[in-house]
Amino acid sequence: MRQAQTTQIKAREQIMLAARHLFAKHGIDGVTLRQIVEASGQKNHGSVSYYFGTKEALVRELVAEGAMLIDTRRNARLDKIEEAGGPRDIAEVVEVLVYPSIRLAEELEGGDDNYIAFAFMMMMNHRELFMAAVGERWNSGYTRCLDHLRHMMPDMPPEAKNQRFVFMGGYLGSILSLREIALMDRSRPHKTWSADSTLDHFVQTICAMLEAPYEADHGDLRTRKKMNGVVGSIGVVLD
Repeated sequence: MRQAQTTQIKAREQIMLAARHLFAKHGIDGVTLRQIVEASGQKNHGSVSYYFGTKEALVRELVAEGAMLIDTRRNARLDKIEEAGGPRDIAEVVEVLVYPSIRLAEELEGGDDNYIAFAFMMMMNHRELFMAAVGERWNSGYTRCLDHLRHMMPDMPPEAKNQRFVFMGGYLGSILSLREIALMDRSRPHKTWSADSTLDHFVQTICAMLEAPYEADHGDLRTRKKMNGVVGSIGVVLD
């Protein structure tokens, strides 16, 4: 009985691992259930339906799994920073946004690091499904970072800060996705993307974006209707 349960758990993890890899490369619309089953090494072509019910349910679980891990890591890092009297500067907060989002495969059934590429593609092409999977549960670390940044950024209207968070979210997701996709390519070395100094420089460029002086455009932003924010685990989208 126990062996059968272990086998089922292993099969389920293999399906999730294969699906995340395929979705990261081709998007969820470009991958069939049959391809997932074959890539996972399962013999039963109904195994995805057996373990998850539907393709959408599988996608939701994959999104929530990675978002929960990133959020847990971010909150743990923020707790330590705040207990020490920080954050001291914007860079310390940006590091919380970047570094907990890498090397996720260490805790996600192994394989390649590809969650950010998968999640970013979801944000771009299936935003509603992505946000439904994340909900309000797994973005508290991100929103804590934004709260700190609002108090540390140069003086500007709240709407301008929100716009910069939009830019930052797109930049954060796209660059980390490019990094993952490059490192999944084993055909040649990728010295830039594999170097720790690249991530350090990435943090510096995000800081430059957030710390740049604000120049008012004839007060347009100050009189514009307040924008509403929708926060995801790897970025912010404003309506």
